[in-house]
Amino acid sequence: MANDRVSISGFSMCRNADSLYYPIKESILSILPIVDEFVIAVGKGSVGDKTRELIESIDSSKIRIIDTVWDTEKFRKGSVHAQQTDLAKSECKGDWLFYLQADEVVHEKDHKTIVEACEKYKSDLRVDGFVFDYIHFWGDYNHYHNSHVWYDREIRIVRNDPTIHSWKSAQSFRRYDDFNESKYLEKEGTSKLKVHCLKAKVYHYGWVRPPEMMTKKINALDKIHSHAKERQLAPFSYGNLNAIPLFRGTHPSVMKEWMLKADWKNDGSPSPGYLRHNKRKAKFMTWIETKILGGKRIFATHNFKKL
Repeated sequence: MANDRVSISGFSMCRNADSLYYPIKESILSILPIVDEFVIAVGKGSVGDKTRELIESIDSSKIRIIDTVWDTEKFRKGSVHAQQTDLAKSECKGDWLFYLQADEVVHEKDHKTIVEACEKYKSDLRVDGFVFDYIHFWGDYNHYHNSHVWYDREIRIVRNDPTIHSWKSAQSFRRYDDFNESKYLEKEGTSKLKVHCLKAKVYHYGWVRPPEMMTKKINALDKIHSHAKERQLAPFSYGNLNAIPLFRGTHPSVMKEWMLKADWKNDGSPSPGYLRHNKRKAKFMTWIETKILGGKRIFATHNFKKL
């Protein structure tokens, strides 16, 4: 990578992305044109899973795969996600490191905005990273959730700084004063990153799957986060989709073929009560924000400091 221009590394981690219906290939492809490399830690999956083959099928010299084995006993409560994210991050060579999870995709219309921000702030060491707005699709590719309890924005680009680490279940990043692998779940000894908020979006497809695959994914994540027994037994129901906003924009072009596979039907029965956005308080707060405040979030907390 040349030293006279900004360099960007993409990175991610996953396991069983194929068998759990994650659009991992589309996620990588969505930013591959604007990164110099893409490093991904691929955990050993279940028998028959073809995640590695899917990634290899992209056939790009930019992609580097790190084969790993997840230790969910050592890294509990979802922190194995942070540990695996850090493994990929540590291998990146760019000035800026662009993180996407396996169900997150970026629209090509935002590429120019992203690259220009990385160029503009390359030498401004006050800036630790960049924040993206989120669209959380729900049930199909035509509806999205804007509940008060869903995160509306998050850090997805960080400076290549060894004191910055993935945090908790890899939703975000923090700077650690004295890092070791036992501290992924701790807030003490960490500080929020100073960031700029970009006018760019992450398209989150984590809740768009055939109902039986949604059940499988929920149970897999529960096992990682709490070592719990299966919480979801029946095929998942997304509830009444007419009760949530209709998406009127365009999807990233890399999602075109993936979206053609959407052949499932939603029976309209209530979605599970254990979901946070189904709680009475969450519904009340969402109603205030959408009906009275025009979408403005109230009492929102974020894991970053805006510059």
